[in-house]
Amino acid sequence: MAMSLFRTSAARRAVMSTRSAPAVISRGKATLPDLDYDFGALEPYISGQIMELHYTKHHQTYVNGYNTAIEKFDSAKDIKSQIELQSLINFHGGGHINHSLFWKNLAPRKDGGGELPGSKSELTKAIEAKYGSYDKLIDTVNAQLAAIQGSGWTWLVQNSVSGDLDIINKPNQDPVTGPYTPLVGIDAWEHAYYLQYKNVKVDYFKAIWNVINWKEAERRFKA
Repeated sequence: MAMSLFRTSAARRAVMSTRSAPAVISRGKATLPDLDYDFGALEPYISGQIMELHYTKHHQTYVNGYNTAIEKFDSAKDIKSQIELQSLINFHGGGHINHSLFWKNLAPRKDGGGELPGSKSELTKAIEAKYGSYDKLIDTVNAQLAAIQGSGWTWLVQNSVSGDLDIINKPNQDPVTGPYTPLVGIDAWEHAYYLQYKNVKVDYFKAIWNVINWKEAERRFKA
């Protein structure tokens, strides 16, 4: 019974999906992924204080929440109890997936953060065909980020069926699911920027592109 309802959880399926491989599972439990850089390596665009709190407190909370919800789900003795846990599994599991992808989306300037792929890149060709240029893509993403009411994410995605690019918003911690492969995601939750940018979130949206890891986006695009 538990396993039949298990399959209905989008977040649990996505955590186990190869397309969401950065969302680490070890011995059946979600765990924090290792960062590829120090907390302060993204400064001045994202402060070390924000990175440390974001990773060690917020992401860890999603990991803990997901593991707790899954344990309760697996030991639940009736369908009603399992159904009641679905929202927690989706929220915390989605938070783990989204943040695991997000950390890989970022890179220090010294390691190529913000460096655009060359004109021969297949990703560059796809972006220019759809949006005209990287600048226009960034403007479009930032406009959708600014339109988020409350908390959520904006993602540059690729439709795995058609190959087309698209930009989608996801509320709260809902993960990217369906035929879409997430290429670049930007966290619009206040905890991602408020200590540094206060209520001027548009400055955060502009600044983060200086540390976007386009090599990772290109790797996902080719996968």
